Amino acid sequence: MGSYLIEPFDGSDRYATERYQGAAGRDWWSCDPSLRLLMRHHLGDGYAWAEPHLEKLGILMGGPIARHAEETDRNPPRLEKYDRWGRDVSEVVMPPSFHAARDALMADNFTSPAFAAQARAHGANPEALAAAWTYLLDQADIGMGCALGTGGDMVVSLAEKHAPGDVRERVREIFANGFYSGEAAQMFTERTGGSDLAALEATAVPDGDAWRLSGLKWFASNANGSAFVVLARRDGGDVAPFLVLWERRDGSRNAVRIRRLKDKLGTRSVASAEVEFTGAEAFLLAGEGSGSGLGTMMKLTNASRLGVAMMGVGVARRALVESLCYARARAAFGRPLIEQPLMRRKLAELIVEVEAAQALVFDGHIGPRLRLAPALIKLRASRLGLTAASDAIEVHGGNGYIEQWPVARLLRDAQVNPIWEGGDNILCLDVRRAMLRENAHEPFLDRLVAAVDQAPSGDSATADLVRGRIDDLRKAITVWSSLDPVVAEARLFPLAQLMADVYAAALLLEQAGWGLDDGRKALVARLYADAHLADHGPLRGLDRPAEDLERFDELLAGALQL
Repeated sequence: MGSYLIEPFDGSDRYATERYQGAAGRDWWSCDPSLRLLMRHHLGDGYAWAEPHLEKLGILMGGPIARHAEETDRNPPRLEKYDRWGRDVSEVVMPPSFHAARDALMADNFTSPAFAAQARAHGANPEALAAAWTYLLDQADIGMGCALGTGGDMVVSLAEKHAPGDVRERVREIFANGFYSGEAAQMFTERTGGSDLAALEATAVPDGDAWRLSGLKWFASNANGSAFVVLARRDGGDVAPFLVLWERRDGSRNAVRIRRLKDKLGTRSVASAEVEFTGAEAFLLAGEGSGSGLGTMMKLTNASRLGVAMMGVGVARRALVESLCYARARAAFGRPLIEQPLMRRKLAELIVEVEAAQALVFDGHIGPRLRLAPALIKLRASRLGLTAASDAIEVHGGNGYIEQWPVARLLRDAQVNPIWEGGDNILCLDVRRAMLRENAHEPFLDRLVAAVDQAPSGDSATADLVRGRIDDLRKAITVWSSLDPVVAEARLFPLAQLMADVYAAALLLEQAGWGLDDGRKALVARLYADAHLADHGPLRGLDRPAEDLERFDELLAGALQL
């Protein structure tokens, strides 16, 4: 029996709300054929060992972690500023639901060194499994993904290279469970902005083999962590990264004050704060007389961008699943929504776009390390998370606009992804920097050609279309490089969009060439290339074949299995 009271007008199965189960409570591994395809390919002989772990993970993420995320969103972190004697303790108090989720995740952490060692011993790629772990987590709660993952690799990598020996040991203790353990934070942004380093005002002065750092950081996520990477200006005027620990070397409290927590639109499970340093003990994370630490930090920022891109595709996947579940159960005009042509068009588009973004993000995490990839992947995936969440609300109608339904939170959370680790304009400027300084477009174009060369032989028309667009992209880069600098900067966005379009289409063709899904991925590649790369002429494609409708059931079966 249900837990609700029976209403007097419940005379129809229209009110049998048990039919409206969304994504929560399902096994997110078993219901995701596209993820299983990726793991079968990338894990190879290690798949048999990994599959039980992935099944357990799918149940964990779709069950307890999804439930805890909703509870934490309703009861976010709070700041205990002072103790009963009026002393500044600046303690961030996380809700019980956050701790329950974090404990469960750390007990089944695919990103930990111990799990990675097990994976290698059984012939499984630990990077692929870590990507699957974060992909499933981000469907439940990108705020938790941020809280666990922000800056951990940056802290450890820079500390190992530059920090004093005793500080390195302390950092190793803090991150004994790996980078993804919720102990780190990046503190770059100030009231004057986050991207313009020339405007940075925080300062650091030498103090023996340490420094004293002072300044205010305006937007610091995971403020309840233990180790922070903080940007500050040295006496000579150059900007460098510094390590600040919550406690000083002698075990006393460091001079780190939390002014207030941010009252955010979404991602409430990560505590974001205004943090003030008042002569805090800090350690330089750069070589003396060089900007090596800052350069290394910027490279690690690219890895963080891939993390944010994974958040975008995680939200998009969750939005897709919620939309498909709702459209199956909801009826209008005498038929379920999922049987109606306009809804099928929308859902088919979502399926294709999500799988294209998934291909990009997993290639960034597991594929060749391309300098251009992180900016392009984040540009596409973070924006898709936002549009897919909006589409999911529309599919749900008025219910989607209500906070008791899951898609309203998805939209609130997704809005941060285009901002975190650089907005669209900053990403475009990074694309320019990579091309002009590192000639990074050449290996990128080589990657596209290699991907298309793996396409199945049965659909040469799509492969020829994508090859033609790779040639067009080469020409576009040549033309762009000859433009007046002001115009060239303004044209960076459409150039980057073209790069992302061709990149995604090439990767989908490559996946189709794996031959793991009876030709369905070739259909996805064809639909994506047609939507993004084909010339539809003056009729805007009205006269083209309707494969998205004619083969909708095939698309659906490869996207969600209930």
